Amino acid sequence: MKNFAFPVFLILFLFISCNKNEKESTIKEYHTTWQHYLGDPGRSHYSTLNQIDTSNVTQLKLAWSYKSGGVEEGRTTQIQTNPLIIDSILYGVNAAIELFALNASNGKEVWKFKAPLTDVSGLGVNRGLSFWKSDSNEKSRIFFSSGPKMYAVDIETGKEIKSFGTNGSIDLRDGLGRDPQKLSVVANTPGAIYNNLLIMGTRVGEGPGSSPGHIRAYNVITGKIEWIFHTIPQPGEFGYDTWPKDAYKTVGGSNSWAGIALDEKNGIAYIPTGSAAFDWYGGDRKGENLFANTLLALDAATGERIWHFQMVHHDIWDRDLPAPPNLFEMERDGEKIPAVAQVTKSGHVFVFNRLTGEPLFPIEEKAYPVSKLEGETAYKTQPLPLKPEPFARQVLRKEDLYDPDRSAFVDDFIDKDQNIDPPTVLEKFEHITSSGQFIPIDTIGVILYPGADGGAEWGGAALNPNDGIMYINSNEMAWILRMSKVGGGGDEPHRGNAFTQIHCVRCHGGELQGLDTAPNLQNIKEKFSVDSVAHIIKNGKGAMPGMPNLSDEEIGGIANFLLGIEEETDHRTEKTDLEVPYAVAGFGRFKDDRGFPVVKPPWGTLNAIDLNTGEYLWKVPLGHEDELNDPKIPISGTENYGGPVITSGGILFIAATKDEKIHAFHMKTGELLWEDKLPAGGYATPATYAVNGKQYVVIACGGGKMGTSSGDEYRAYALD
Repeated sequence: MKNFAFPVFLILFLFISCNKNEKESTIKEYHTTWQHYLGDPGRSHYSTLNQIDTSNVTQLKLAWSYKSGGVEEGRTTQIQTNPLIIDSILYGVNAAIELFALNASNGKEVWKFKAPLTDVSGLGVNRGLSFWKSDSNEKSRIFFSSGPKMYAVDIETGKEIKSFGTNGSIDLRDGLGRDPQKLSVVANTPGAIYNNLLIMGTRVGEGPGSSPGHIRAYNVITGKIEWIFHTIPQPGEFGYDTWPKDAYKTVGGSNSWAGIALDEKNGIAYIPTGSAAFDWYGGDRKGENLFANTLLALDAATGERIWHFQMVHHDIWDRDLPAPPNLFEMERDGEKIPAVAQVTKSGHVFVFNRLTGEPLFPIEEKAYPVSKLEGETAYKTQPLPLKPEPFARQVLRKEDLYDPDRSAFVDDFIDKDQNIDPPTVLEKFEHITSSGQFIPIDTIGVILYPGADGGAEWGGAALNPNDGIMYINSNEMAWILRMSKVGGGGDEPHRGNAFTQIHCVRCHGGELQGLDTAPNLQNIKEKFSVDSVAHIIKNGKGAMPGMPNLSDEEIGGIANFLLGIEEETDHRTEKTDLEVPYAVAGFGRFKDDRGFPVVKPPWGTLNAIDLNTGEYLWKVPLGHEDELNDPKIPISGTENYGGPVITSGGILFIAATKDEKIHAFHMKTGELLWEDKLPAGGYATPATYAVNGKQYVVIACGGGKMGTSSGDEYRAYALD
């Protein structure tokens, strides 16, 4: 037995060592550089760099800064880009959606590329880039989206590669099965590269008549579409029976705007999708609505469906899956399970075997009430994971109100023409419904909590591939939604009002008062003519996508309503039938008259979850509301946009917060170790990289959210 035991022990030791070395090799292959969006194809946000660690992070200094340009006075802009660093060059995007290359060690500009599109194209924001490295005579290239176009740009020269598509670009509106000139399609988030394929999702409109969100794979050399997956299934395809018969011809959305994760070894793309359009009313799309709000696992080479899981059935709450999933290896009962984790706006984490789709924690279908809106059929049940526990609070209760006797923020729920005092927070709370997730919206008001942006948002989660621990930042902001009946029978005083409710309120607020970066539309008649407003509606401007799907009568009706024109010749849209019987009448954050969330702090959190067990390791407030003078609340947390980066040095870096700071936390304890004030809010995910043996952390300081000022600076930090 002695002679037998030694070889067994040796074999076992070698087997474990080989597995460990193979795992470490795989980790190092992707995580010593930042050549992929969010760090690697599995979207881990992780780096093996450890020069900056828990013992010296307090010594970080500004290494360089770069003024990228693109900010316009009087206009709110943003930069949400997670840059790429390839060799010693950093590639980023500015507020005007111009691509640039910098020397990553000193921030000196190498080249800049401006797409040949004007600002009226609805360029929006750009969250990142895709890189394809050539192993042939073809040029290595960056894929960069601006408006409806996707460009292939030579990484060396910053010039378009003319052999790609049509003179260096493709039009994302092509190949969707509808008239491209009537579609609004952009790509805010980069796709995934698999061999010679660029797998792309898109951002489309959220109102009636929006573009479909089908997934497409393009040849990286020619720009040709190699495969397409219909997220709104067509006759004969799986899921077609979860929609009305002809929905695939008219319904839009079901798109993947959040990003894609890729398992290169197994050739599987993991694609999260958003809601079908119209977001808030689905009377014209009765059924489960596959593949909206779904995590899709597709064969990356062919686009064939391997498995799927729908996380919201028949979404009428705009509960898009907000971020790319994270790939990792779960450890359970001594075995490694290839896993994928998806965070949600509702504050949940769904975890699956990424090869089979089997849930790795129990999921229950919970029953919910029926809708009170005519023609709407809310789905009877919704899936909720039993573990991990939600990372955001789920129900706003009376005892959760921070200052219930304070006046509520006056918005569309109050008739401002009446000379009355606004209600208190408590009075307003008691007037509307607050019963948690998936309560159908009504005409009185329903609290959505977490709010319309999440919960989790587009910054997503970081996940350590060494130990399966997820780090996720979360918002704790309640929103209020209210629907109203619109149009029909000529009883609408101004049908342009109805179209404005349907197409504009989602972004500009129930009273068109402006929400976040969407401007106030209440007094635009002082600045614009009917023709200029109509042009913007049709073609887009800044972060606003165009709505070319609307008829001239609809566009004219909206323009005239916004400008207060009441003449008989004002194109009242008599010829156009309203497409939906309801529109959003109230939509916005539930705040008090100081602008603070009505819920007790924290208003933003950072969470560490062990996904091997589903248990929380720690939860801490993230950021601080500087104007809050409450000695009982030393750290309030704030709303936050942008994700974390984690390193083998034990440091989590995140900006994201309303207080416009970048922070460094201890990954094991959640302790705040270091922070620095930025020139504008860092509403983006940082990147970390090394040049000539020196580690840097870089963040785009674009600001422009939550009422903060816009900026154009990229800042990189390093040790002296």
